[in-house]
Amino acid sequence: MTDRFVSNFTNRLDAKGRVSIPASFRAILARDGYEGLYVHRALDLPSLDAGGHALRATIDDILSRFSPFSDEWELLSTALNGASEVLKVDPEGRIMLGEALKAHAGIGDAVTFVGLGHKFQLWDPQRFEAHLETARTRLRDVKRMLGAPPPQGSAGS
Repeated sequence: MTDRFVSNFTNRLDAKGRVSIPASFRAILARDGYEGLYVHRALDLPSLDAGGHALRATIDDILSRFSPFSDEWELLSTALNGASEVLKVDPEGRIMLGEALKAHAGIGDAVTFVGLGHKFQLWDPQRFEAHLETARTRLRDVKRMLGAPPPQGSAGS
């Protein structure tokens, strides 16, 4: 049993606008013990960040790096707390996304759930495929850079 959100799953919204959280993600949330599902708009992506106590702890850790009287703390707290929602998870493991959340992520009739360890993201399936391709391309560049020999004249030559 893992306590990390991994893999990705695409589920369709039902006629009432509900979508089922993947069973493996529900199991992690149940062990986490968070009441509901904490969701906020991703800061720099057209997606939603979601999770429970582990995500909340990460946000609290980030905020603790700033003075609570600083502009940075105010901005981050507004984006991560003030614009967040705690969604109710029904007995069948479904959630209903509000219109503002769906609009931010461009979600229509389906949602792709993407595990990121301590949290997961909710994406429009086509937007996620494009994001995944961008991530793969950028990682190939990073891999090449990491595998390149050190420049001439650098330490260790």
